[in-house]
Amino acid sequence: MQNTQVHIYTDGAARGNPGPGGYGIVMEWVGKPYKKEFSEGFKLTTNNRMELLAVIEGLRKLKKPGLHVKVFTDSKYVADAVTKGWVFGWEKKGFVNRKNSDLWIDFLKEYRKHKVDFHWIKGHNNHSQNERCDALAVIASKGKHLKKDTGYKG
Repeated sequence: MQNTQVHIYTDGAARGNPGPGGYGIVMEWVGKPYKKEFSEGFKLTTNNRMELLAVIEGLRKLKKPGLHVKVFTDSKYVADAVTKGWVFGWEKKGFVNRKNSDLWIDFLKEYRKHKVDFHWIKGHNNHSQNERCDALAVIASKGKHLKKDTGYKG
């Protein structure tokens, strides 16, 4: 594993849940003077799908494998699934009857490329990067060119 450390802050939003949704990502490289932001909106999705997709897309943006990554999320759904090991149990059982299995499969593919630590942060609690991610997600959910969430099975 490389020593390079990246912090990925994520948030997802859905208006109506299900409804139009989006995700926001802020990425910071420790010891480097720059950061990157990403967002994307979808026509019909759920908050949990957007929370998880934000993490997946953040990890996908990393060009080199083997980085030390800290993911900060206000989603208990995502954080607990990883830190409590639930997702690995779901995988062993083939994700049978598991919501969002398409995304969890994608998540594990990206997760295994790096050394990833998850940190749950309280949302809407004046955490600047989380607030920025929330704003990006909400703006994306209101965009004019929303994509179809092909994995959503409403």
